[in-house]
Amino acid sequence: MAKKLFPDGTEVVDFYVRTVRSGPFVFVSGTTSLDARGRVQGRDAGQQTAITMRKIAAGLKAAGARLDDLTRLTIFVTDIRDMAAVSKALAKALKGSVVSSTLVAVSALAVAGLLVEIESTAVIER
Repeated sequence: MAKKLFPDGTEVVDFYVRTVRSGPFVFVSGTTSLDARGRVQGRDAGQQTAITMRKIAAGLKAAGARLDDLTRLTIFVTDIRDMAAVSKALAKALKGSVVSSTLVAVSALAVAGLLVEIESTAVIER
């Protein structure tokens, strides 16, 4: 099955790309609220989640998918107490879409100040 790659300029190593499409599947790598210069955007987990979901939406769009096509999210947080804020931001971004998800608390993410990282899978059925 042929793969199509959709880089977004944040690639830091040769094997990494933000979005990959393989057949009807679209995989978006772990995504955070970092801006193009590597600075953390968003003061809290809810804001970081909203920014991250906008970046995921852009990756999906580049591959011909939408947030409505998401089937799976894996959400990493540095503080499990942020679950409510993250869930609220996700509900707003997903606008009623139903997605299977897992929330995992981790001790740290790649850059100090990051509170949330999300990876996702979408299936395009059109």
